[in-house]
Amino acid sequence: MTRTPAVPALRHRLASLAILAILFLAVGAAGRAGAGSAVGDFYAGRRITLIVGFGPGGGYDTAARLVARHIGRFIPGNPTVVVQTMAGAGSIRAANYLYQTAPKDGTVFGAIGSDVALIGLLGTSVGFDPRKFTWLGSSSSFANDAYVLLVRADAAAHSLAEARRPGGPPLVLGGTNEGTRDGDVPKILRDALGLNIRQVLGYPDSPSLFLAVERGEVEGRTFDFSSIKAARPLWLRPNSGFHILLQFARITRHPELAEVPTARELVSSEEARALIALAEAPLTGMARPFVAPPDVPEDRASALQAAFLAAHRDPAFLAEAEKYGLDISPIGAAEVARAIERLAQAPPAVLDYMRHLLKP
Repeated sequence: MTRTPAVPALRHRLASLAILAILFLAVGAAGRAGAGSAVGDFYAGRRITLIVGFGPGGGYDTAARLVARHIGRFIPGNPTVVVQTMAGAGSIRAANYLYQTAPKDGTVFGAIGSDVALIGLLGTSVGFDPRKFTWLGSSSSFANDAYVLLVRADAAAHSLAEARRPGGPPLVLGGTNEGTRDGDVPKILRDALGLNIRQVLGYPDSPSLFLAVERGEVEGRTFDFSSIKAARPLWLRPNSGFHILLQFARITRHPELAEVPTARELVSSEEARALIALAEAPLTGMARPFVAPPDVPEDRASALQAAFLAAHRDPAFLAEAEKYGLDISPIGAAEVARAIERLAQAPPAVLDYMRHLLKP
């Protein structure tokens, strides 16, 4: 008996195979993004190093590793991105390496501290000019965050009034090092707001400082509000034994901290206001900056800058960032450059005062 070919079924299978072939080719093309271009050809099969200027486990490290896991998908040629830790001096060591020693071919970039640009402008024992770096952008503009002074309930000073009382007991605050945000901001608060503060510096990273506050080794610390929510959410509950005295790097109060005054609300002179504004500018302009060495070829610099912003808009990236409690409010390279120029245009008297204040 002669069988009639199952023509419709055969056509359906052939169509399915054709669709699969098209999808396969599309995926292959995506995997070779930029292949055939000079930039794509350069990065294809290559490894990029992301230098992290801080120890493992803190906010900078978490944000940098998140970027490393995603940015390669958006760089032409899809290079592999590996992370290398280079902690030291509040990321000044990493900044000096990126500026002076790292290859300038687009195969190295880094995550450095928000204060590094200001420190570079002040010329306080660094080997770089922040205006000559190849800036990629910043993961956060601090639009959804705040930098807060948090203390234990058993701190010697229980309120701002007590902390500002002349001759009163000091707040003992922990920090990592001179030149870091948690090393410098307390000095600003002490000088601009009259807070009695004694610093205990030398802790290696944020996780160790969380433990130091928890154990009572120090009475408090200045933290990113987002990092407390992610790492110690119980501290923010009523009657937790911890409370926030003020918020920094905010023009208006954070929506979740409506009862907590900003540093700007507490100043008593225009000089203090100018000092606070200058000290806050690195956070509000570049809270989580990423940077490559000077003189990276223009086409590769543009590719890295575009990939940085594209990664920060990617749904998979954003979902992972939310899981870690990271504030993602990215700004691009041009905005970072403008923020640095605003810092450079601060009144000379304020820059001189800041230079003296932050001198180790």
